[in-house]
This record gives sequence, C-alpha cells and structure tokens, in this order.
Amino acid sequence: MPASAPTPWIVAGALLLEGAVGWPRRLPHPVVWVGGLIAGMERAWNGPERSEKARRAFGVATVLILIAVAGGAGWGLERLAASAPFWPGLALVLVCGATGLAARSLLDHVRAVAKPLTAGDLPAARLAVSMIVGRDVEAMGEGEVAVAALESLAESFCDGVVAPVFWFLVGGLPGLFAYKAVNTADSMIGHMEERWRAFGWAAARTDDVMNWIPARIAGGLIALGGWQGWRIMWRDARKHASPNAGWTEAAMAGALRVRLGGPVRYDGVVADRPDFGDWAPPRAHDLRRGLRVYGVACAVLMLLLIVGGFVWPR
Repeated sequence: MPASAPTPWIVAGALLLEGAVGWPRRLPHPVVWVGGLIAGMERAWNGPERSEKARRAFGVATVLILIAVAGGAGWGLERLAASAPFWPGLALVLVCGATGLAARSLLDHVRAVAKPLTAGDLPAARLAVSMIVGRDVEAMGEGEVAVAALESLAESFCDGVVAPVFWFLVGGLPGLFAYKAVNTADSMIGHMEERWRAFGWAAARTDDVMNWIPARIAGGLIALGGWQGWRIMWRDARKHASPNAGWTEAAMAGALRVRLGGPVRYDGVVADRPDFGDWAPPRAHDLRRGLRVYGVACAVLMLLLIVGGFVWPR
C-alpha cells in the first residue's frame, strides 16, 4: 500500500467511502465471484458417494484454495497500488478495501425492516427481514421481526464491519480478502445439516477463529454505542451456540435493555435458544434505537482508526 499513508487512515478512508456510497446495485459484487468458486468446488468434491473423511479433507482444501486465491488477489492489487503514483495507488486501495466492508449495506437492509415495522405494515416488514435472516417469517409478530432484525444487525456488525476492518488493518488487502472469502464460505457451506457437516467443517472453524477477536471488539463497541450493556454481554455471551455471535447479540440486548434470543423456527422446526437480557422482547421502536446504537458504534470505530493513525508505525 502507499507507504506514506498510515494503515488505520487508509482503513478509515475505505470505511468512510463504503458508508457514504455503498456498492452500486447494478454491479456484481466480488463476493458473487467467490460464491461461484465455492459452489463449483462443492459440486465437484462434496458428492454423497464420497466418505465423510474425504469430504472433510476436500473441505479443508477448499478453504486453503479460497485463502490462496483471495489473498493472492489482494497481494497483487497492493503491489499494483505500491508501484503507482501516490494518489492513484491510494484510490485503488480505498476502492478495493471498500468492497470488503458492508456498513452501508447493513444499515440499508435493517432500515428496510424498521420502516414498515414502525408504520405497522407487518407483511412488508416480514418480507424485508426475510432478506437478512434464514428463519421462517410467515407467522412472525412485531416482536419476532424486531428480534430477528436486531440479532442480524448485531451479528453482522462483526461479520460485515469490525472483522473486515480488523483483518484489513493487520493484513492489508490480502487479509481483508481472505477473511471475506472464509466468511462467505461459512455462510454457504458451514452448516450442521448432513450435506454440509463434513465438507463445511473447515470453513466454519476457520471463520470462528478469524472472528474470535473481532467479535469481542464488536461487542464492546455496541456497549459503548448504547452507553450500557457490558454486564449482559459478559454474563450472557457464552450462552450462544456460536463462540462469537453471543458477544454482539448479548451486548445489543444490554445496550437496548431488551430480551433477544428465544425460540425460532427454521423450515418448520422450532429451535430452542437461550435468552439474552432480562427485559421484555423488543418492539418496532427498539429497532430504531438499535440502528442508533449501531451508528454510534461505527462512529467510535472510525474515531479509533483516526486516532490510531497518529501512533501507527511509519
């Protein structure tokens, strides 16, 4: 990357660019290409005729290939930027970095749920929340829609904002692209169903490792954004089946003084989940409050990056 620009300022610039502009909807996002590569390897290597051991080995190979391809692409773009004049090189890094961030996209998707929910248009709110969660939404009430949207907002704050910022900061474009490739693989194949359990094991475990530190940072930022939530985060985070998602969801519950978690329905089957927080389930106005907490958390993250640029080794 341009050697005279401290990395935290570059990351802050990419975050600001993505937050202000977002990704043009008419253009295919690079994640789509990664998804196509994952789907191709899954079709070739995850056939039911293979043993569980073979499918797990091919799953490990899939993750290694993804990291090599995505990280190699990031390395090549960084070398190109470093060889260019300062401003064109900086612009290239900022634009490429912005593609790995999703602060604006997450805000837009949750706003699309909050607007009809606040207006009392429950069918439209259910349709909007179905775009960001995999739950059965047909019979959801106001509180269940608010729970789903707030949990998605909290968890995706880590996956779409804090973790990409973290890996961009410590690993440049190679680190950012590798993280996005692994996170995409986890969302596509890192499931517990029979078809995915062996093949997606490596993707799920690698994603857990890469999100371990960012999830705890993200939980702290949410608690800062709401000026409360530390106690609930520390108490309830480990209740979650995921080693990471509980930190942000419990922090959001504490920040808003609502109860998240609880039973949820997937494909007609009810899954019992622990509760996060001691209060009543959220309503439509709490989703608006959650968006404000999210905005403050993003602003604090940006401030930390700006301040970090002054002490970053040059």
